[in-house]
Amino acid sequence: MGRIGEEMDINFVVSTGDNIYDNGMKSIDDPAFQLSFSNIYTSPSLQKPWYLVLGNHDYRGDVEAQLSPILRSMDSRWICMRSFIVDAEIAELFFVDTTPFVDAYFLSPQDQTYDWSGVSPRKSYLQTILTELEMGLRESSAKWKIVVGHHAIKSASIHGNTKELESLLLPILEANKVDLYMNGHDHCLQHISTSQSPIQFLTSGGGSKAWRGYYNWTTPEDMKFFYDGQGFMSVKITRSELSVVFYDVSGNSLHKWDTSKMLDSDFYFPL
Repeated sequence: MGRIGEEMDINFVVSTGDNIYDNGMKSIDDPAFQLSFSNIYTSPSLQKPWYLVLGNHDYRGDVEAQLSPILRSMDSRWICMRSFIVDAEIAELFFVDTTPFVDAYFLSPQDQTYDWSGVSPRKSYLQTILTELEMGLRESSAKWKIVVGHHAIKSASIHGNTKELESLLLPILEANKVDLYMNGHDHCLQHISTSQSPIQFLTSGGGSKAWRGYYNWTTPEDMKFFYDGQGFMSVKITRSELSVVFYDVSGNSLHKWDTSKMLDSDFYFPL
């Protein structure tokens, strides 16, 4: 990541959640913050803002600890919120707190305990997320719109598609011409593109634990890339072009996808 970050001269880093694995942070003073973040991403090129969403494993600890401005005073890169927007001028990134959408965490948490202190009442919390996201996307004048959440809308790995996001979130993204949906959760790298949706579905969840040995996808023409191991991805954006690259742990390119849009000045017509 450090080498690719230097080559690309990156502006910022995005984390797709499960920032402190396996059970979030116990408190503000939890050494897991240093062990999982500050002491890991030490390359000079990675000393840029990090925008982070929460994952389900983060909800197993003290959520407010991860959201606390005290962490940013300890490491100025750390920008973690529940749902928020990053305006990068030619692109806008919409970060969505997806964990509270998943029914199973509430109905059958098994042996896990989740910190829902900032989510209750759940129905109202989810409606606020959807309303604000729809408004933000609709009012955005950015050339490119990217939505980031922890859970996959579409995935061939062990967690599969998240049905709650398919029914509640996906229609909003499609109605507002979102270009990319990026997620973590499944511990792999994948790129899915279907004829039913103009959105590119990108999973970057290979930060550590991987090699699950699981694959379940019935339409091979939609699966543009799947890698069961560790790695990461990059996104390069200009006003007219967007490029996505997936890498293995050594920074070797595994898959690349490009697209383009016409600039306003590219329109010509006779008079």
